Amino acid sequence: MAASLMFRRINVALANLERTLVELLNPRGPPPDAFCLVGVEGYRVSGNEPKPFSIKDIIGDGLLWAVPKHRRSLEKRLKRKFGDPEYVNKLILPKTTLRVCNTCGDDHEVGVLCPTCYKKVIEETKLMQDKIQEELKLEPVETEVVVLYNGEKDDKPSEFWQGKRIVEMEKERPSWFSKNLTQQTTQQPATTSDVKPSQLG
Repeated sequence: MAASLMFRRINVALANLERTLVELLNPRGPPPDAFCLVGVEGYRVSGNEPKPFSIKDIIGDGLLWAVPKHRRSLEKRLKRKFGDPEYVNKLILPKTTLRVCNTCGDDHEVGVLCPTCYKKVIEETKLMQDKIQEELKLEPVETEVVVLYNGEKDDKPSEFWQGKRIVEMEKERPSWFSKNLTQQTTQQPATTSDVKPSQLG
């Protein structure tokens, strides 16, 4: 049924296109039957009276095929949004991926840093950056920069700090901020720039 309707629409569209071309090229009248592309009764120009040009005669209602004809009801909208208990239930369900932080006791999702603890890290990092900017100004940094808190410079001999630029924070180190967080890596840098796959087979 749908295929026959589609062929009928195509047939009518071709006939309308033929009629329009004939009217544009030969306004005095239609050509002989040998020139006709599609012969559909009711869509041929009869006599010597040309019909006015109209786009609607060519495409008909073809532009309205994909437009919804009816407004979606409220019930259908709610079913698409929240689902149907008989078929697919999309209601809001309680989260089961929440955990309690061992440090501060606040809740956070699994696989996500605790926002309360991370906020403290951001604030402390901002203070360190401001102190480094105040000490070093805009001078180029060619040596290692070490950030020390109160009492940490006396832990090691003065020879250890030679060749390093020391930035001292005028307060005690926070209990949650361990020293190894600001230390450089002990892994030796690569000596080659080639990337080769390993552990094959």
